[in-house]
Amino acid sequence: MKVIDLFAGCGGLSLGFEMAGFEIPLAIEKDEWASETYKKNHPSTKVLTKDITEIADLENLIEEENLPIDGIIGGPPCQGFSLSGNRDKNDPRNSLFMEFVRFVKFFEPKFFVMENVTGILSMKTKNNQSVKELILSEYDNAGYNVKICKLNAAEYGVPQSRLRIVFIGIRKDIPFDVEKIGPVPFLFDKEQVTIEQAIMDLPQIDSGEGEEFIEYTQLPKSNYQKWARNNSSGVYNHVAMRHTKRLIERFKTIDFGQSVADVEECHKQRKRGDASQISGKVFSQNNMRPYPDKPSPTIPASFQSNFIHPFLNRNFTAREGARLQSFPDTYIFCGKRTTMSWEKNLSQYQQIGNAVPPLLGKAIAESIIEYLEKETD
Repeated sequence: MKVIDLFAGCGGLSLGFEMAGFEIPLAIEKDEWASETYKKNHPSTKVLTKDITEIADLENLIEEENLPIDGIIGGPPCQGFSLSGNRDKNDPRNSLFMEFVRFVKFFEPKFFVMENVTGILSMKTKNNQSVKELILSEYDNAGYNVKICKLNAAEYGVPQSRLRIVFIGIRKDIPFDVEKIGPVPFLFDKEQVTIEQAIMDLPQIDSGEGEEFIEYTQLPKSNYQKWARNNSSGVYNHVAMRHTKRLIERFKTIDFGQSVADVEECHKQRKRGDASQISGKVFSQNNMRPYPDKPSPTIPASFQSNFIHPFLNRNFTAREGARLQSFPDTYIFCGKRTTMSWEKNLSQYQQIGNAVPPLLGKAIAESIIEYLEKETD
């Protein structure tokens, strides 16, 4: 079956669907670096690096041999449906959800998968309308029944506790059994994968060390590590950030489950431009050292500074973050490792943190294949 990936990012959801056997003739992603990553890892997919709102001619978007399209997948941003500030129904970012609907209406696929944050279920528009009901109404009008699934990636082989909402839509001419829609949890060795089981076979490098490609220095120690290393002779994107001596000394005092909020005064964050003054802002997840024997906390786009390695006194590398998101080692990330606030493109860290974990995507894709095969027999 064939799917289109909208708001494709660096390709995590696409990779999961490819693992399940889907073909992806088209992906759309406007960020140049994320699009570059997608192209490098999905060479058979046509990738449009373009703002989706500027794509008017859907009729000639896909070659005849790739039709019909069986599914549309993606995660349109919905920041404008915010619980705080001006809850503006007309926020241009919210129109991106309607772009997803526009593609669904045009291609009329058998199914769609729309991923988003859990907060979307309680969000309200400026007019106090439920965002969830607004979404369901739009898809009902488009001809789809929808199941809302709340999924934790850690239950699907991903070494990370990451709660996400997935809207799975089934075209109304296909039987709709809400109880049979959605993925069944999958675990390595019948247990959730821990951080230690996910990353501790990677080369042990300190602050400022690493290369864009490093050969493995030890054998895999878990089934997850064996899976991640399949068809790979080493790792890319495994370069540690260079930290100041003062920052490294702070890291040394942080124990499992602790963060910068728990350090002594002499190690607390300083004000920008005045190192003699302690910063008044302390975030509990900033410089947090997670427990190695548990799945990682959610990997956000800002994870370059959120977490400390469980055993080394530095932040995670991009590759370690990719492992915690369930990207295999053959998946190479393009663009700068980190960016300054004024740079518009997404860094490797941001691409990884924004992605749908591929193993979660694979579980969703396999559940859809199974459902459609049973219901369309």
